[in-house]
Amino acid sequence: MTMNFNKTLCNKFNHKRIYRLMKSANLQAVIRRKRKRYIQSTPQITAENILNRKFSEATPNKKWLTDVTEFKLTNGTKAYLSGILDLGDNSIVSYVLGKSNNNQLVFDTFDLAIKNNPTSKPLFHSDRGFQYTSKSFKLKLDSISAIQSMSRVGRCIDNGPMEGFFGIIKSEMYYLKKFHTFDELKLAIDDYIEFYNNKRLQKKLKGLTPMEYRNQTLAA
Repeated sequence: MTMNFNKTLCNKFNHKRIYRLMKSANLQAVIRRKRKRYIQSTPQITAENILNRKFSEATPNKKWLTDVTEFKLTNGTKAYLSGILDLGDNSIVSYVLGKSNNNQLVFDTFDLAIKNNPTSKPLFHSDRGFQYTSKSFKLKLDSISAIQSMSRVGRCIDNGPMEGFFGIIKSEMYYLKKFHTFDELKLAIDDYIEFYNNKRLQKKLKGLTPMEYRNQTLAA
């Protein structure tokens, strides 16, 4: 069953009322699956957990989180999504889908974020994956005077909002159908992130979408 809401009304929504309406329509949220156990790598560069789970931020481009997640296709191959999330508005600042989980995937994601936000000097938080602990990536951060922050070993919660987004995109899109090819998955991810940034209302953002909140905040 499909339930449509007027967007103007949703901007002043009461989440308890929405829960009641969902219950009456026999609707429920899909549950996110647990992330796989963290696999250690040998780092070239490490940083302290400067973010320290301080996930609240009122202004865009002050705190960026990043990570890579894996998708499996029915043809036996895998795809890897690298993304950067802005804690100021919960938007996905940039993302790249690749066929290999390598340095270039992460570097391209970072370069795209800076291209779209050339004056940003964010606190940049990641886990201790090999891409983020490389000397080459540290030079990229230094080139824009960004401060590097890293999760503690094996503590996924230190990067909770980024993990949360990956859980959302998988539960609301990926787990609901089978993807046979890389191009099919890429199109679905493009469509979903467009929806997430521009149409998916968020309680944290007072009923606005990430881009509505971002544009409103940066214009103030």
